[in-house]
This record gives sequence, structure tokens and C-alpha cells, in this order.
Amino acid sequence: MPMKTKTVFICNECGFQTQKWMGKCPGCNNWNTLIETLATEPQSNSGSVLKKTRAVNVKRLNDVNYDREERYSTGIDELNRVLGGGLVRGSLILVGGDPGIGKSTLLLQICENLGKTRKILYISGEESEKQIKLRAERLGVVEAELYLLSENDVERIIDVINELKPEVVIIDSIQTMHIESITSASGSVPQVREATNAFMRIAKQDNISMFIVGHVTKDGALAGPRVLEHMVDCVLYFEGDRQMSFRILRAVKNRFGSTNEIGVFQMTDKGLEEVENPSGLLLEGRCVNSSGNSIVCTIEGSRGVLAEVQALVTPTGFGNPRRMCDGVDFNRMILMIAVLEKRCRLNLCNHDIYINVAGGLKIDETAIDLGICAAIISGYIDSMIPSDMVFMGEVGLGGELRGISQLEKRLSEVKKLGFNTAVVPKMSMRNVKIPDGLKVIGISALWELLKMLRNNTEQ
Repeated sequence: MPMKTKTVFICNECGFQTQKWMGKCPGCNNWNTLIETLATEPQSNSGSVLKKTRAVNVKRLNDVNYDREERYSTGIDELNRVLGGGLVRGSLILVGGDPGIGKSTLLLQICENLGKTRKILYISGEESEKQIKLRAERLGVVEAELYLLSENDVERIIDVINELKPEVVIIDSIQTMHIESITSASGSVPQVREATNAFMRIAKQDNISMFIVGHVTKDGALAGPRVLEHMVDCVLYFEGDRQMSFRILRAVKNRFGSTNEIGVFQMTDKGLEEVENPSGLLLEGRCVNSSGNSIVCTIEGSRGVLAEVQALVTPTGFGNPRRMCDGVDFNRMILMIAVLEKRCRLNLCNHDIYINVAGGLKIDETAIDLGICAAIISGYIDSMIPSDMVFMGEVGLGGELRGISQLEKRLSEVKKLGFNTAVVPKMSMRNVKIPDGLKVIGISALWELLKMLRNNTEQ
């Protein structure tokens, strides 16, 4: 049957196809995401396509029998926590993150632990076997059951998998994989989609646990079609600043576990090391003798994490004051500044304000609103906040404090790290068990916080 070649435009986000280019994708309403691609389709001589029929086996829910999913430990407790208790046999896991964040390092360290008892195939489309060997020696990976393959042809890779029959396969990365029957270049929407589909079939068919590394765009999203995330069983994101040693592994999708867990790592010259106490790492070396510093407690996964919010408030030398932040949402920071100006009568319109979360942690929880306001007030009135005080609470547009969830868990983390005072919304203190020796101050509005910090200055 002859093949017909035509040009189509495919959305890089949702996979929507159209015959002509458009600035805005009708499928996902994103701009400039349609990419020109050559597509081939079979052309029937009769002008009609005959649909093949096959028997479909339909079962009732009560007639379906299954065995509990088989899990085995990766040897890294923080990764096991994120995966929901361990690696599930036959699962397809997508690992994304910025370049140099530690994706390949983590996967090689998994090989060190799993290679003692299981056969592993590491496939790289970016590096040669020698480059992988050098990196493995630096990380101390010397297991004999780790097999290397430098290849980007999907059909050849599947032949090797069928011949070697490994229990774990690592693909680094999916954007470098290529299928010859598809005319588009590697990394395009059809290539990424079909390559992932081929790996998914062999993972389910042969019960192979498979890791796939995915590149990310400048916005932090996985490159390629959004359908890629729907095809896999688990999506893991590496977060953190490459210039900092702090790393967070977060599950945004997990068919075999919760998405409320995170893994915390520290990058060293010997690879990624687990961090059992992330709060201690984030607060290490904090400055206690300057204004504009506050401690907040946020919930990451199933545990409380303490972090330092720093605010620098200084008179501006320009017509328009500067507003910059790192680690918190910019729009949320602007909102807090506006509330402080309106409800607390602070003259911030002629001051530059810079906000930073120490350690490279990114927090998007509204429970740190009170800590941001406390740091800004402290920097504005040049008053030092007591070093043993922690702030937590959501601030509304009226300057009122809203209730927060999991207060007991937050207070337990505060007490465990040696802090003596916690400032929380008054409405959240109902029926909450307060740890012994911890002083909890309940406030209902921002003006009470301003009065507290001003009284501390006068003392």
C-alpha cells in the first residue's frame, strides 16, 4: 500500500493536530506551541480504510483477580518514601528536572543498590559507555549486574531488552530516542509519544521496572507532549538550585502511592546523600543578629519543614521601588506588601523590598504568609525577631489571619528543633494539643503582629 506524506502541525503541550499553523493552540489555549511535522499515513487504493475487528474479552469487576503489587527496595529510603514504599515491578517512572540537578546521579546510585541482586540495563542516548563508566566510578558503582548500552534507536533497544531480559531498565533520556518509521526529528512530539508508548508496552508485557529521564523546558515543565505524563505510572520532579546542595524529589503523579511525599537529598562530591532532618540543613548557619529574618514552618509531604525567610527593606533611589523574591511566589509577595500598606499603615511605596528563602527551597503554601509579613515588618522598623520564634498563618486581604491545617504536626517540628515560641492564627488553636514547654501565641490580625514586634524593639 503506498504511503502518503503530508505536513501537519502538532501542539507540543497537548498533542493537538491541525493542517495549518496557528498562533494559539485550540486544544490547550497555549501560544506558539504548534510545531511543523512530516507525517506519513497509508493510502488505500480504493479510497477507504477497512477496520479490523478482534474479539474483546469483557469482565465484571468481581471476576477480576489480582495479586498485590510486588515492591522491592531501591536502597534509598527517601526514594522509597516518594514511590510509596518501594519500586513496583512493571511500573514506568518518568524522572524530570533541570540539567545538572542530579537525575542521572540518582539513577546510577539506584543501580549500585539494585545491582547486587537484580539485572539492570542502563541505556543512554547522550553519553558513551566510557563516559557512563567514569561517572559510575566516581559514584562508587561497581556492581557486575549493571549493563550499559549507548543507543538511541528504539527498535534496537527493544531487541536488546528482549535478549538480555533485565529486571530494571533506565532510559536516559526519552528526548534522544528515535524511531526510523517516523520522519520527524528526535525530541519532536510524535517521536517522544511513540517511543514512550513502545517502552510502556514492553515494561507491562515483560514486567520490567523502567525509569525514563525527561528534559524540562525553561518554564520547568517536561519537554514534549503533555500526554507523556498521562502514559507513565509515576512522575517524579527534581527541584532545587544547581548552585545549592539542597535537592527535593517530589511525586506529582503516582498510581501506586501518595503524591503527598517528598524525598530530601544533599548533593556532595560522592553523589546524592539522604537528608533525614531537612529543617536542620536549611537553618544551618542562619543569622540571628540582624533584622528582617523570620522562621516559618511549612508542610512538605507528610512532615513539617522549618525554613528561614529573609527580607531586605531599604529606601529606594529610583522613582519606582524594586520588588524581587526567590523561593516564594512573586504575586503573593506583592499581595502581602499591599496588605501591610493598607491595614498596618506602613509606608512601603518608597522602599525596595527583596525576599529570599534560604537554602534554595521553593514554598508555595499560604501558611508562610505570616512569616513573610513578619520579615518585612522587622526589616522596615529595623527590629530583630527573637531567634526562638516561629511564624505560621495565612493572611487575608483584610489583614485577618486565617486558619491553617496540620497545626499539631507543625508545632511538633518546632518543638523538636528547639524553638520555644510559635505565633499562629488564634482560630487554629481550637482543640490543638500543644507540646510541653512550647509557648504558642494566637493572634487574629496583622496589627497585633506589628504591635508585638514594635514592643520587642522598645524592650
